[in-house]
Amino acid sequence: MAAAIAARLTPKRIVLVLGVLFLALCIAAVLGLVFGHAPLDLGEALRDPQSRARNILVSRRGSIVMMAAVLGAALAVSGCVLQALLRNPLADPFVLGVSGGAALGGTLSLALGGGALSAWLVARAAGLPGGLGTLVGAMLALGPTTIAAVIGAVLATLVVYLAGSFGDRLSTYGALLAGVVVNALASAAITFLKVISPPERVGDLLHWLAGSLGDPSGEMVLGVAIFEALGIGVILLFASDLNLLSLGDEGAASLGVHVERVRRLLFLATSFCVAAAVAVSGLIGFVGLIIPHVFKLWLGPDQRLLLPASAIGGAAFLVLSDMLARLLFRVFGQTLPVGVLTAMIGGPIFLWLLRRAGKALA
Repeated sequence: MAAAIAARLTPKRIVLVLGVLFLALCIAAVLGLVFGHAPLDLGEALRDPQSRARNILVSRRGSIVMMAAVLGAALAVSGCVLQALLRNPLADPFVLGVSGGAALGGTLSLALGGGALSAWLVARAAGLPGGLGTLVGAMLALGPTTIAAVIGAVLATLVVYLAGSFGDRLSTYGALLAGVVVNALASAAITFLKVISPPERVGDLLHWLAGSLGDPSGEMVLGVAIFEALGIGVILLFASDLNLLSLGDEGAASLGVHVERVRRLLFLATSFCVAAAVAVSGLIGFVGLIIPHVFKLWLGPDQRLLLPASAIGGAAFLVLSDMLARLLFRVFGQTLPVGVLTAMIGGPIFLWLLRRAGKALA
């Protein structure tokens, strides 16, 4: 099977497929820059560097488009890896409990008014000796919700990893079941927090949980991009091993794969990619579920092509979804969370894929 997969992949095909997808991503990025809450005079933005249109194009929409591309790529690659690791077509980045932990951490921060606490901590950090105060202040400047979400994601990953490990072996099914339980517990805790929160904070909770890119700064986009690039880079290094794992543990081991080490590394890299995404944007679903399915139908199961193709496709999908969410501001008078749009678009696509697969098996 591995030999058959490898035989279908040629350098010419890789360049052609990724080139076409990159062109599609560039088109999506241009559309995301041009269209938004209000019409933009593109000619003015290009002619006058000091114009308001240029500021909106570069500083605001540019940051949003970059953040959407980074998070879309991370979520799509994470879903691709999890579907291969767990050998489960329904696996997506939120199945391992990481999203639940991150959502609970962020919700807890919002419910307790973490903004005031963060401001107090930043002020206290300024008095720390040497560069320590600067370092702590920079971390706190990310925002209490982001920091709390990262902490929640790390704790959830640790719980799932320990619960899913038997001896020195990480069980894929054990991790899957532990993730489902962690997500269920986190969901119950989030519901409890929403019920007891003051009415003025419930709106912020719901908006964040629905998934929103917000108005990220250039520094935040750069930091998230570096973090996600490291995670995706680790995953791409093990693309060939991921192909061999599709043969089963014994088959992969006989071909020289250190099964447990590779599985742990991919599990952790995927978890932290998802943690970073949820920490800055809340819950954006269906990207990691739909994109790998679509590209697997088109390109086949070879992870050496499927992973980078899913990254580019996921980036384009989330950029276009966010553009649509901003365009709908003109209809509803408020920006819809992009997580709502990805669910509304991804749900019907998944049902269509399921119907198609059912006909093929009939």
